[in-house]
Amino acid sequence: MGKNSWFVTAALAVVLLDALSGKAQDRVTRVRQDIERFSRSDRWVYNDFARGRQLAQASGKPMLVVFRCVPCEACSEFDKQLIEHEEELSDLLDQFVCVRIIHMNGVDLRLFQFDFDQSMHLVFLHPDGTVYARFGTRSPRPEHEDITLAGLRRAMERVLAWHAGYPANKARFEGKQPRPVEVAFAEQFPTLKGRYGSKLDVQGQVVASCIHCHQVREAQRAMARQSMQKLSDELLFPQPLPDVIGLRMDPNYCARVAEVSPQSPAAEAGLRPGDELEELAGQPLASTADIQWVLHHTPGEAELPCVVRRGDRRLEVTIRLSEGWRQKSDISWRPTTWDLRRQATGGMRLAEVPAEVRRRLGLAPDMPALFVQHVGQYGDHAVAKRAGFQAGDVIVQVDGRPAPQRETDFIAYALSKPAGSTVTAQVRRGQQVLTLRYNTQ
Repeated sequence: MGKNSWFVTAALAVVLLDALSGKAQDRVTRVRQDIERFSRSDRWVYNDFARGRQLAQASGKPMLVVFRCVPCEACSEFDKQLIEHEEELSDLLDQFVCVRIIHMNGVDLRLFQFDFDQSMHLVFLHPDGTVYARFGTRSPRPEHEDITLAGLRRAMERVLAWHAGYPANKARFEGKQPRPVEVAFAEQFPTLKGRYGSKLDVQGQVVASCIHCHQVREAQRAMARQSMQKLSDELLFPQPLPDVIGLRMDPNYCARVAEVSPQSPAAEAGLRPGDELEELAGQPLASTADIQWVLHHTPGEAELPCVVRRGDRRLEVTIRLSEGWRQKSDISWRPTTWDLRRQATGGMRLAEVPAEVRRRLGLAPDMPALFVQHVGQYGDHAVAKRAGFQAGDVIVQVDGRPAPQRETDFIAYALSKPAGSTVTAQVRRGQQVLTLRYNTQ
């Protein structure tokens, strides 16, 4: 595979298909409307972090930096709520220097590190660059089940309290600081270099010149894959949701537990619904995103000390994670999994086998199998198509073993093999049993 072949599929195909469907013009309109609205704002510094930081240093206010991929539909409802109800938050917003950035071009990845599968994320900073907190969570669930204005208000209040105690409390935020990176700016990644600049082409190809958040994660993985490295669990299963350790958080609070899954690490630690998590692994929490940051940087086997507020009591518990805990994450909903499918499944989208299909094929309800929901039609996403796979196929074996139960597990298995390795699948298609092969990328 050529160094930039992934880009042709992941970028040009999207642009061409969008143009054919009329979506490209809609995206341009949304971006231009955003520019028009926020460029006239007295509150928001638009697409200029350096200026925002200068204002914060001069005023002593903390910074609230919003990253918003305007053309993307995900998180658009929360963004709309924030815009429409901005004045209701003015008492808090006016205590911050507010910056809105709608692209990853020119963004310093040595400072801004978050879940790049999101289309909206907030980072709270001291003017000296110390990260206080991150806010913004995305999952397969509807937006309002993960992020709300009530939760944002509480996060802002907590950050302001921390800021009032700075710098005496600076050591508390040490674990929240960014980690060293190989590439400082997205446009410097090998797969993006020369195709994107450090700024948007506002007067011309405004959408086509924009580096989206998800492209950062894709470029990180592409760089690792091209150097023949095995993708690390941190790259393959980034920013794990609290669900993976058995926690469902209440989006209206900073870090309040809504549900605890039975027999999960969280349940075994003694956590209960209603508990307020104040600290995890020594890091103070203002949001679910802060929990994800801790989990993202937690090794394969670990003990996470947790400070809990339960009513009027303050408790200390330990969440114990065994090797492989991160691999329980479901990545199928993540936008960056689209490029992983190119590499691992030949462009197929896989799903649970519908009950009706199982009955028709005579497959037991508990028999491991995966349903081919979609087969890519173009470029590197058409590898499975050229190998003979069709939508509606049921994969029952992979390399002579029972098929994984989840698309996530199929992807992880295929990517454990070097690029160019052969994957052999036994497929049920009606009454036929087929053996089909394709090579990973």
